[in-house]
Amino acid sequence: MKKNRTILFNKPFNVLSQFTDADGRETLKDYVSIPDVYAAGRLDRDSEGLLVLTSDGKLQHKLAHPKNKVSKTYWAQVEKIPDMSAITALQKGVELKDGLTKPAKVALIDEPDIWPRTPPVRFRQHIPTQWLSITISEGKNRQVRRMTAHIGHPTLRLVRYRVGNWTIDGINSGEHRMLEL
Repeated sequence: MKKNRTILFNKPFNVLSQFTDADGRETLKDYVSIPDVYAAGRLDRDSEGLLVLTSDGKLQHKLAHPKNKVSKTYWAQVEKIPDMSAITALQKGVELKDGLTKPAKVALIDEPDIWPRTPPVRFRQHIPTQWLSITISEGKNRQVRRMTAHIGHPTLRLVRYRVGNWTIDGINSGEHRMLEL
């Protein structure tokens, strides 16, 4: 019997969370040459960070299916500094077009020690930015970006730090690590 493979991949900005693209954009195949693994969930092209790739269909379903409520932590660089009422709104859940988000764990954090983004995030001299740690257990389309926009603090950069118990610690952008399960 073939052994299942699971890989933690630190997806760079502007890379699609799939292995093929008819338009010739960068995809997972440009970074991962291990056969028969598939993304367990997605990260938008303009988001960075942890993507779990696996050949284990049960694990893929467990991580990707919303009913399993696997928590994910994101680091979001937002425009302006949110006040306590904005943070509280995210913590309680905000009403988006596709419904109320479940409560999130949210905290102001110092800028994480991570790789520079290429191209860099736009910088406005008179508008400060703030990093937030946001932990959610659902996965609506572009949810974190829509949540921060809803409270008036658009996301400038979004990095998924953690999925379940796995993090991007020690994995550089564009690199991956095989797990021993």
